[in-house]
Amino acid sequence: MISARMMKMSEGGSAIRAMFEEGNRLASLYGRENVYDFSLGNPNIPAPEKVRSEIIRIAEDTDPMELHGYMSNSGYPFVRKAVADNLNTRFGTSFDENNIIMTVGAAGGLNVILQTLLNPGDEVIVFAPYFLEYGNYVANFGGVLKVVPTTEEDMFQPSAKALGDAISEKTKAVIINNPNNPTGVIYSESKIKELSAVMQEKERLYGISIYLISDEPYRELAYDGADVPYLTKYYHNTIVGYSWSKSLSLPGERIGYLVIPKEADDAQLIYSAAVISNRILGFVNAPALQQRLVAACLNEKTDVEAYDRNRKTLYKGLTDCGFDCTYPSGAFYMWVKSPDADDNTFAEKAKKYNILFVPGSSFACPGYVRIAYCVSHDMILRSLPAFKKLAGEYKL
Repeated sequence: MISARMMKMSEGGSAIRAMFEEGNRLASLYGRENVYDFSLGNPNIPAPEKVRSEIIRIAEDTDPMELHGYMSNSGYPFVRKAVADNLNTRFGTSFDENNIIMTVGAAGGLNVILQTLLNPGDEVIVFAPYFLEYGNYVANFGGVLKVVPTTEEDMFQPSAKALGDAISEKTKAVIINNPNNPTGVIYSESKIKELSAVMQEKERLYGISIYLISDEPYRELAYDGADVPYLTKYYHNTIVGYSWSKSLSLPGERIGYLVIPKEADDAQLIYSAAVISNRILGFVNAPALQQRLVAACLNEKTDVEAYDRNRKTLYKGLTDCGFDCTYPSGAFYMWVKSPDADDNTFAEKAKKYNILFVPGSSFACPGYVRIAYCVSHDMILRSLPAFKKLAGEYKL
């Protein structure tokens, strides 16, 4: 018999992955071209050309022992230095290789830092809607998830007051995902300053350290000149988790990093423990070839303009149908108000038209659905008549 904790997680499963599998089933029945699968944040935009050429160069020019061999559990020093230097150039920070740990994607990095920080019963605060796996990651290490809702009236920006009300002497961390999955909202600089002030006040009140964990796989996907604040500049106890899954269209390669700034409380202790955590969680180290690859591609960018075109086309198409949508400032998700009181029922009705999206309940925010527009532009255009029929069911 499996553990009670895993039994509970298995029963819950993942609605996003379930929709993805449903898409494969419908495609086998009706043809892939007749299924409009907006369920998974799996980039359709190809990786930059330099990614392909660098993979070939690295494979051909690197000694096999170095290419596929072990290295420090924190990653290659030259890769960590390249990442630190790149961040310093872009954001005016002062990191070096001893602030960077290479990780198996952002998800791997989040698990590494949560294992490093949490004692059983420690509380981790998230803002809903949020990427629901955060709850599982926190539970992995005996932590307690506290959910602070955001509202449509506040454009799904987090409330500093609500955060202050949620923080207790048991609070160990706050997770922010910016730009946000699933809303596409970017938390503004003024909002970050408000949140930072509240956390510093509560640190003084309770005599504790509260760590702000910034989950940033969508950092480069920002539109209309929007700025995504770099959080280490606003709060001393910030730890950054990053992934190249979206910025270079490499979701299956599982490569990312953690930044642990020297300004953070117990920074050196946290860094050393996180390196051990990287090993004992079973990652051992981030993939060797992928570390070399990203170090050579730090200035490469995905085709944000293609996502922007998708964003504009889908938003216009859905609003013309009568749907109420939050216009995203970043990431590649459209957050749509469900015309049905039950967002799960709305998602089920959409399947009649071979449309797949994820209910907002899966992000702890019922009454909405998430539509991932990291798909081909052609599919968006082909899907609009089906959305029109779906809207007709609700007389929008």
